[in-house]
Amino acid sequence: MAFNPIESPLIRLRSLAQMTQAGHWQLELPHDRSEHALIWLTRGQGTALLDGAKVGLGAHNAMFVPSRNLMAVSLGRQALGNVLLIPPGTALTLPEAPLHLRILDGTIQAELTSLFDAILREQASERPLSQSAMLAYCGLVGIWLRRNIETTPTSRRELASRRLSRRYFTQLTGSFSDGGSMADHAASLGVTPTHLTRVCKAETGETAASLLTGRILHAAHQLLGATEVPMQDIARHLGFGSAAYFTTFIQQHTGQSPRELRRSIQIDPASN
Repeated sequence: MAFNPIESPLIRLRSLAQMTQAGHWQLELPHDRSEHALIWLTRGQGTALLDGAKVGLGAHNAMFVPSRNLMAVSLGRQALGNVLLIPPGTALTLPEAPLHLRILDGTIQAELTSLFDAILREQASERPLSQSAMLAYCGLVGIWLRRNIETTPTSRRELASRRLSRRYFTQLTGSFSDGGSMADHAASLGVTPTHLTRVCKAETGETAASLLTGRILHAAHQLLGATEVPMQDIARHLGFGSAAYFTTFIQQHTGQSPRELRRSIQIDPASN
């Protein structure tokens, strides 16, 4: 039975609007993806959870998220931009850690915009070898990223709180569906629930419990909207002791039953 409804071996370029066709939860709730994602914001503002912290986003900000890294993006109504999705396992040399760049130089901004435009043209053309051409352009995107990492000033010394929140982000990508409580996660990290909550609130603006809840909610939305997997199997997969407990959880956080939520979500795999 498949529990990974949205995975693609293809390079894809999507607008931010396409990324949220089934609802803003697709970006706003904490989640991780099977692909590498490069978000290029060309207009507007917002915030993101990235690499264990909350960051502000503005026009001409680039955010690179390697596969299986927890992220969340909340954008204003005027925000415009695109997301480049690159499947793992390519021969590309890409950053290994999450990255947030504020690009002030107009020439450098135009370089990435032109690469995105070229990728979009190849994607739309459906010509033979279009994926090969897109891969070649993605190689240039990787060079663009590495060049701008090298020219970005180094940040201040990292605090222990940031290291802990990053470890919690990493843990949520692999263990959010194990059925453990926030206190269980804190124990596995060697800290108290109070300390983990304090650190997460300081670094992300969210409590440790709300981050865990958000990750589970994203997975529940995705499975309900993109699969026909029975409710009881989804509940079991997400670590709930019973379908009734899963139903209560969904109703509490969405105001709908799982069946109602499933009917209200229509995920087009091509838009993710």
